[in-house]
Amino acid sequence: MYVVLAAFFGHWYLSLFCQTFFLHRYSAHKMFTMNKFWEKFFYALTYISQGSSYLSPRAYAILHRMHHAFSDTEKDPHSPHHTENVFTMMWKTKDLYNAVLNRKVKVEARFERDYPYWEKLEKLGDSWISRLGWGILYSLFYIFAFIYLDMHWAFFLLLPIHYLMGPVHGAIVNWSGHKYGYQNFDNKDESKNSLVFDLLMMGELFQNNHHKLPNRVNFGTKWFEFDPTYPVIKFLSWTKIIKMKESKVGVEVPKPKEASPTHLF
Repeated sequence: MYVVLAAFFGHWYLSLFCQTFFLHRYSAHKMFTMNKFWEKFFYALTYISQGSSYLSPRAYAILHRMHHAFSDTEKDPHSPHHTENVFTMMWKTKDLYNAVLNRKVKVEARFERDYPYWEKLEKLGDSWISRLGWGILYSLFYIFAFIYLDMHWAFFLLLPIHYLMGPVHGAIVNWSGHKYGYQNFDNKDESKNSLVFDLLMMGELFQNNHHKLPNRVNFGTKWFEFDPTYPVIKFLSWTKIIKMKESKVGVEVPKPKEASPTHLF
């Protein structure tokens, strides 16, 4: 049982770290820089950790920049306030993600630039062979644990989360982070800070703070708000694996005319 729980939480947090560190803070926002070796290392780690639910850094960055520009408007790729439920929200996101990934939709120039891109890994990660292979690997592990490690059958219910780890994280952040919690800032949208100590989502649920200060590496702003990813980023900066940007950086992303001031990505 403990081996299975360790595997589940190991997959959960490694995948989540890659999502918040590499896809979100690096690919979408460029909060720090790294050389090509480390960029490919974290690119590959993202593929390995997300496995069957691998998300393209390019497509993720574009959708996330659109999310900041059109937060909680009808143009938002994943606002809970313009969909019936979390499933329809993620289905809408899936459709737009695939259109962007396969270059079947015209993307505004302000979103379509300055992101990491590794063509061979992109093709591998999005292939059905890869996704199916990872899914089989997860299933075989649980079958092995059931036969040889005396795992209770109920643990098989965790398998769908392994299969869809990336979308599960996205659903929690985009639904909860724009519906439940408190606001430190009036951003003219519905972004919320869902948790005071965001250990569950490694800082991703400080959405209100992040929408106010989109290039701030530490997603916590109050003394009692703890972003678990920030100390890791500080350590990686100290070891020279990444280089923090000293000044405010990013490219302005104007809000729609009916909404409020600009955001940066």
